Amino acid sequence: MASVSSQPQFRYTQPPSKVLHLRNLPWECTEEELIELGKPFGKVVNTKCNVGANRNQAFIEFADLNQAIAMISYYASSSEPAQVRGKTVYLQYSNRQEIVNNKTAADVAGNVLLVTIEGADARLVSIDILHLVFSAFGFVHKITTFEKTAGFQALVQFSDAETATSAKTALDSRIIPRYLLPEHVGPCTLRITYSGHTDLSVKFQSHRSRDYTNPNLPVAPSAIDGSGQLLVGLDGKKLEPESNVLLASIENMQYAVTLDVLHMVFSAFGPIQKIAMFDKNGGVQALIQYPDVQTAVVAKEALEGHSIYDGGFCKLHISYSRHTDLSIKVNNDRSRDYTIPTIPIVAAQPSILGQQPVHQSATVPPYSGAQYADQAVMPQPSAGWGPTVPAVPQSMPFQMHNQPYMPPGTIPISSPQMGPGMMQSGPPPPPYHHGHVQ
Repeated sequence: MASVSSQPQFRYTQPPSKVLHLRNLPWECTEEELIELGKPFGKVVNTKCNVGANRNQAFIEFADLNQAIAMISYYASSSEPAQVRGKTVYLQYSNRQEIVNNKTAADVAGNVLLVTIEGADARLVSIDILHLVFSAFGFVHKITTFEKTAGFQALVQFSDAETATSAKTALDSRIIPRYLLPEHVGPCTLRITYSGHTDLSVKFQSHRSRDYTNPNLPVAPSAIDGSGQLLVGLDGKKLEPESNVLLASIENMQYAVTLDVLHMVFSAFGPIQKIAMFDKNGGVQALIQYPDVQTAVVAKEALEGHSIYDGGFCKLHISYSRHTDLSIKVNNDRSRDYTIPTIPIVAAQPSILGQQPVHQSATVPPYSGAQYADQAVMPQPSAGWGPTVPAVPQSMPFQMHNQPYMPPGTIPISSPQMGPGMMQSGPPPPPYHHGHVQ
C-alpha cells in the first residue's frame, strides 16, 4: 500500500498542538473509538466527536504535546493509514491548544428531534411511517422531511423534551420495523440527535410536511389535482384518482393471455362489464370495467404485482384508467361487452383451453385434444364465475393461496399442474395463485 503521506493528511505549516483534528471518520464515531485510536501514543484526556456539517470530524487531546507529535509522526511515515472501522482517517494538528466542550444544539435535550434515515431506499420512507414509529412514545405535533448533505432527514416535534428524549433513547441507531415498510423498500436505520428548533413551521399538509395539531391546515397545491381531489396517500406519494375501470399491463408474457383468461382472473372480485385488449409500447394492455369503483379498488389491491402463471409469467401491473365507460362495438377476441350478450360477434373468442400458448423459448406443435387425454378431463370454459361469486370477496386473498382460479361448476383437473385459464405447451404452465407474488 502506498504511503499516505502524499495525501493532504497533515497540516505541516500548523505548529504542533496537544489537540489533533481528525477527518473522514465513520458516522457517529464514539469517544471510545477515538481513545482506542490514540492509546498507543499516550493518554487521551479529552475528545470532541461528531463535529462538522457531515458529523464525520472530531478532536482528541493528549495529556502531553510529545504524545500528539508521536502520533502525527508515526502516521506521516507509515505505509498504513490511521483507520476507524476500516475507514481511513486523516490527521493534522489543530489550531487550538485544548478542547473546550461547549455544548451544541445536538447535545442539549429539546422537544424536536433531528432524524437521519440511512439506507438505499431512505427517500421512500414516508411521513406516515415516521409518524407510526415516533407516535409510539407520545403525541407527535409536527413532522417535516427534507434532503441535506447528510442524506434524507426529518424533524419530529413532540410536546416536551422528556417525550423526545424517550423516543431518541429507544430509536437511535435502530432499524425501522420490517412490517411498517412497503415490500419494495429495503432496511432503513434511524440516526437521531436533538434539534435546535422548538416549534416547526408547517404551512401546508403535504407528503413532505404534516401538522397533526391543525387538521384544518390547507393542503399543498402540489398535492391536489385540477378537480380539487386530494392526491396524497398514506405512503406520502401522489394518489391516482380511483375509477371503476382498471388499466392492466402484462409483462413477461411467456404464455398467451386471452380475453377469457383476463375475465376469469378479474371476475373473481365482482362482475365484469366490459374488457378491451390492445397492444401498446411493445406489450399487451387491457381495460377492465367494473360496475362500481369499490370493486375495482379491491381487484387492483389484490392483483397488483401478481402473476397469472407461476414462475413470474404474465405479471400484472394495474392502475386506474381515466375512462369510466368503455365503448365496445363488437365482441371478438380483443373486446367483449358482457352487459349486452346479443352484440354482434365478429370473430368468436377461441376456447382458452384449446388456445396454443405463445412460448418465446421454443416452437411448439399445435395442440391436440388427445394429447392430454390420459392426464385430465378438460373442463369447458365458463362464460363467467356464476352468481355464486360475491361482488367483493373480502376473504379471497386468504382462500386462494393454494387454489387456482376455477369457475363454479367446472370439473376439477386431476393433474396439480393444470387449471382453468391455462394453455398447454409441453409441460403445462403452472396455475395462477391469487395472492402469490412472483
